[in-house]
Amino acid sequence: MRSYLLALPLLLGWSIQGAKAEVLFVVNSMDPGIQVLDAATRTELRQIPVLREPHHLVLSPARDVLLVGDSGGNEILFIDPATGELRKRERIANPYNLEFSPDGKMLVVTGLRRDQVDIYAWEAGTASLNLLGRVKPGDMPSHIAYRPDSKMAYVTVQGSRAIAAIDLETRQIAWTMQVGREPAGIIWHNGKLLVGVMGSDFVAVVDPEGRRVERQIKVGRGAHALFQSPGGGPVYVTSRVDSRITALDPVTLDIMRVYDVPGGPDCISFDERGRLWTTLRWTRQIGLLDPETGEVSTSPVGRSPHGILFQTRNLAPRADATAAR
Repeated sequence: MRSYLLALPLLLGWSIQGAKAEVLFVVNSMDPGIQVLDAATRTELRQIPVLREPHHLVLSPARDVLLVGDSGGNEILFIDPATGELRKRERIANPYNLEFSPDGKMLVVTGLRRDQVDIYAWEAGTASLNLLGRVKPGDMPSHIAYRPDSKMAYVTVQGSRAIAAIDLETRQIAWTMQVGREPAGIIWHNGKLLVGVMGSDFVAVVDPEGRRVERQIKVGRGAHALFQSPGGGPVYVTSRVDSRITALDPVTLDIMRVYDVPGGPDCISFDERGRLWTTLRWTRQIGLLDPETGEVSTSPVGRSPHGILFQTRNLAPRADATAAR
């Protein structure tokens, strides 16, 4: 009887009409597909097939469309985040990573394999993209951050050991600077750029006006991606080689706590209780970290999970909730 009750939501759809559902979108790069999981039970609700090799995902500014870049398949998938339904696919060259500008008017897409950065205008009403310009910042452009006024984008360029500043008005490269071997994640934080230097073990604190590295914060080998917790809390940094997540004080950037998270933590999404859902690239798992207790629980997913998104929605029932992959 208990197993039947656990399976009942899958038979009826995502949830009972009007009920509050917590779901996870997990992007598996090497088992090409997007898993939609029930966050409470970790059971699969839906599998969205892709062509070849997806990596990152981003919600639209209105939070009504989820965009997933299939880097190897050269397309972006547009998904309804409330139902998991695939709305459309659009041919886009090598969309490895993608981020919306703070004003919601542009989408910047990095092409890691093609060494290009594309700038698109975003039409919210039709969920459509219009290519405005393309720049070539160097070898393997990767992650993206913005100045709060949406006039400048900053891109890490892994193979060139650099970050590139892109003027979004002229759509030209404003400047580049060296920060360390294989820079990956990057965020804007209190007027500085924080860069995870994946080929080493530190976060580079960059002054974008003076164009210099002010400080290096050692967080562990394979320092990768950075995430600002909701409400102005700690900045969390994943280190894939040393398999840890480091919490930085949001004001001083001093290390507050280090969490051991086996499996190569990569991307993070926060739930409403402040817990961290993270993809574990090396072990085909996702992890759930409680930052108060330090406890970590894991669940199996596909090979090389990368992007992840926690969502809370009032979901309507669907008859095809267990769609084939």
